[in-house]
Amino acid sequence: MRRGFALFCGLAWFCLWGFAPPMEEARRLYNRTEYEASLKILSALPEQDAAALDLMGRNYFMLGNFKKASELHEKAVALDRTNSEYEHWLGKDYGRRAETSSVFTAPGLASKARQHFEKSVELDPKNQEAVSDLFEYYLEAPGFLGGGLDKASKLAEQMGRLDAAEGFWAQARIAERRKDFSAAEDRFRRAMAAAPKQVGRVIDLARFLSKQGRIKESDEAFEAAEKIAPGSPKLLFQRAETYIQAGRKMDTARDLLKRYLSATLSPDDPPRLEAEKLLKQAGG
Repeated sequence: MRRGFALFCGLAWFCLWGFAPPMEEARRLYNRTEYEASLKILSALPEQDAAALDLMGRNYFMLGNFKKASELHEKAVALDRTNSEYEHWLGKDYGRRAETSSVFTAPGLASKARQHFEKSVELDPKNQEAVSDLFEYYLEAPGFLGGGLDKASKLAEQMGRLDAAEGFWAQARIAERRKDFSAAEDRFRRAMAAAPKQVGRVIDLARFLSKQGRIKESDEAFEAAEKIAPGSPKLLFQRAETYIQAGRKMDTARDLLKRYLSATLSPDDPPRLEAEKLLKQAGG
């Protein structure tokens, strides 16, 4: 009887969502950045396995509710302790909670982020996003929280073995932190040469040049990026952010952000909430 009832429920869900299984529909909505609609489906599931909890956590993360996201990813990890992706997202949750918390709670949350990033990389050393986030942590965090340039340098070597362009980018970030700006520029350019079709590599160089006050060269790099990926949402956002950080071309920055907010985005793009905050910062 129980089995028959479960089968009936499954068929009911199948029909309700237009012959698409609920998880499939929830993922489709997530990929279209319709996070609240995705959550509505996931919350109504009769049972939530690790995959459902993970997707719910990602939705809440994208909506800026990092505490709820971490609670859900904790449950996903508890159900499957061998999944590198779940550990990585849990690290991201705690990282954002650390960034948005008080000075009293931030250190503990940051340490948790590091631990989960490290666990994710341990489970899957080829998880490039997890390796990259762990690198960022080592680069930015002070020693008493487990960060440090020595750790970042060692991880940069691993990144280079996985992806040459990513390795050069990591070397550039380390050189920049050491204020060896000549070496940093060289590595950013090598990263761009190693992956000439990746618009992000050109954006990295443009942002670096802007921070160095080399405005004309920075704008030329952004123009080159536009030729590689015309209308790229990532380019719109990063270019606007660069202008705002430099305190220039604020009218252009506002226009870029408005175009970004009306563009078709993916979860790989910065959340609309971040663009809206930037727009307010720019007086829009």
